[in-house]
Amino acid sequence: MARISIVHSTEYAYRNPVGLTRHRLMLRPDDSHDLRLHHAALAVDPHPSLIHWTHDAFDNSICVLEWPETLRTERLSIVSTLELTHHPDGPPAPVYSLDPSAEAFPFVYAPDEIPDLASLAEPQTPDPDRTVEAWARRFVGEKGKARTLAVLEAMTHAIKAEFRYEARHEEGTQTAAETITLGSGTCRDFAVLMMEALRSFRVAARFVTGYLYDDTSGTTRGGGSTHAWCNVYLPGAGWMEYDPTNGLIAGSNLVRVGVARSAAQALPVAGGYIGSPDDSIGLSVDVAVRAVPI
Repeated sequence: MARISIVHSTEYAYRNPVGLTRHRLMLRPDDSHDLRLHHAALAVDPHPSLIHWTHDAFDNSICVLEWPETLRTERLSIVSTLELTHHPDGPPAPVYSLDPSAEAFPFVYAPDEIPDLASLAEPQTPDPDRTVEAWARRFVGEKGKARTLAVLEAMTHAIKAEFRYEARHEEGTQTAAETITLGSGTCRDFAVLMMEALRSFRVAARFVTGYLYDDTSGTTRGGGSTHAWCNVYLPGAGWMEYDPTNGLIAGSNLVRVGVARSAAQALPVAGGYIGSPDDSIGLSVDVAVRAVPI
C-alpha cells in the first residue's frame, strides 16, 4: 500500500494564435477497492468556457473542455494533480478465486458472460499472415496441458525480455504484428501485443491507461509520461492486470486511470485546434509521481 502524488502536465505550443476545439481528458481515476482518491485538481490555461464531467461506455471518468469560438491562443496548458492511496491486489488470481473451468488454457467463458465480453475477446488489429496467432501459440504447447496463470505470466515476461523498449512520442499505436516484426515498441504497443495474442484464443482483454510508480525507491518510472498495460478477464478472479513492459503482474506499482477496448479509446488528452497544419510547433508531457509506502 502506498500514498501517491501525481502531477501530469501537458502543454501545446503554436506558431500563430489558434482556436481550440473540444478536448476530451481521461486523467481522473475512480475510487475502487484497490484505489482511494483523496484529491483531484485540474488547471487549464486558457480557462475553458465549459468544463463538463461524464462517464464513457466503459464507465471511465471523462472531462470535456470547450472554449469560446472567438478565443485565439499560442499555447494550451493542462495540469492534472492527484492524491491517492493505492492498495495493490497482490499475487495474481490465487487458486481459491480462479474458477476451475479456467485453470487450463485456453478456456471458454460461461454462456452468461459471453455477450458482455464478446467485443473484448475479438482481435482488433489486422493479422493477415497470422503472425500474432503463431507467436501466441508458443506459450501453450500441447492442448489441455497449459495452465492459464502460467501462460499469462510467461507471455508477460517474454515481451519484456524479447522486445526492445523504444520511446515514441508520435500519436498512434503499432499493430501487434508490426511489433513482432520490428522487435520493439512502446508500452502501449506491448499492451496491444499481449491483448491481441490473448484474443487469438478468444480471451477477453482491455487496454489500460494510467501511471507506474516504484514503491521501493519512491521515484518516477515509465519515462516521465503516462503508462499503458492490459487487464485480462479470468472467470472467478475477475479483471487481472498484466504489464508486459515491466513484467509486472496483478496491479503492483500500477495506478489505473481508464480502461478501453482499444488504445485509441484511452487517450489521456485528445483534442485539436483551428489553424494551419504547420501552426503546431510543440507538445511537451511531463509526469511526476511520488510514492510513499504506508
